[in-house]
Amino acid sequence: MATAATKVAEFVFEWEGRDRNGKQVRGETRAAGENQVMASLRRQGVNPTKIRKRRMRSGQKIKPKDIAIFTRQLATMMKAGVPLLQAFDIVGRGNSNASVAKLLNDIRADVETGTSLSGAFRKYPLYFDSLYCNLVEAGEAAGILESLLDRLAVYMEKTEAIKSKIKSALMYPISVVVVAFVVVSVIMIFVIPAFKEVFTSFGADLPAPTLFVIGLSEIFVKWWWLIFGSVGGGIYFFLQAWKRNEKVQVFMDRLMLKMPVFGDLVYKSVIARWTRTLATMFAAGVPLVEALDSVGGASGNSVYESATLKIQQEVSTGTSLTAAMTNANVFPTMVLQMCAIGEESGSIDHMLGKAADFYEAEVDDMVAGLSSLMEPIIIVFLGGLIGGIVVSMYLPIFKLGSVV
Repeated sequence: MATAATKVAEFVFEWEGRDRNGKQVRGETRAAGENQVMASLRRQGVNPTKIRKRRMRSGQKIKPKDIAIFTRQLATMMKAGVPLLQAFDIVGRGNSNASVAKLLNDIRADVETGTSLSGAFRKYPLYFDSLYCNLVEAGEAAGILESLLDRLAVYMEKTEAIKSKIKSALMYPISVVVVAFVVVSVIMIFVIPAFKEVFTSFGADLPAPTLFVIGLSEIFVKWWWLIFGSVGGGIYFFLQAWKRNEKVQVFMDRLMLKMPVFGDLVYKSVIARWTRTLATMFAAGVPLVEALDSVGGASGNSVYESATLKIQQEVSTGTSLTAAMTNANVFPTMVLQMCAIGEESGSIDHMLGKAADFYEAEVDDMVAGLSSLMEPIIIVFLGGLIGGIVVSMYLPIFKLGSVV
């Protein structure tokens, strides 16, 4: 009975030696062991003098930004005429993240054994989604891989830029709330009890605000472990549910679009990603129905993912893209008009790209505006919170004259 071949673990070996002319040479080789490296070098006419296994650095998590940087580097080198395998070698050796270097070495090994580049990427769906693989496959089929990689790099850079701006806009108020919670907790646990002892010695009736703050302080002192555990655990389980539970994802995606200040920002960023993705896929020559497979997921919002699925079903039955998008009732009038003009002129990719440019600029302006708007709001919030505690604790001191 035939058994499946076991994949042998390979390592990176650094070697030094002399070639047939006695010239000193050095390099790197992937192999299962030193003996294999030595045999390979001798077949090449190299007499090895030193072989050592490279010590792997602890790898960090591979982020979408890492993939975007790799795509840009690969596109640049291929445009410069560097062979594909050599380009992978250069990018892998120059990457500071050992996890990325290992991923690129594994992909290079697959390509070296005859696998297509898109096929090698498809083995790692966690890092290369269907959109990425489809574009690379289209580039290989049309013989314009370097051009498609360049287009893909531009797309990923713009997408990551939007994500970064959204995160920076949201992180500012979140970080302030966290700092405020920590400061209030320290005041409640360590500062207020000291005031309480002083007030007890006065023997006077305390004002209602002071009694309220002291009561909160007693709760914090007695149940601090439960408060911190509940807050931390609640946030953790909520984020896990948001990430893994489909119903929670749909609810939060709808809520994010309806938020009073940030909802418009999220809405415009989703529109920018949706139009940018479809424009990139269409420009690469991917058929519209097939392109819509990747567009919904790339939007980053389940509302638009469901809408894209409906659009795909209508387009596959002969409905125009503009009509299908209008029926979805989630796109702004400007995008619908740009799409209609693109269909009439045969330049959908160009018109959707223009729409993406517009909404990306809108996101930039909104992030700048929100940063200016949030500063006074946060100052008022922190001032009111901390000031209220301070005033409530100093109210009894104003009554000292009646006690003495």
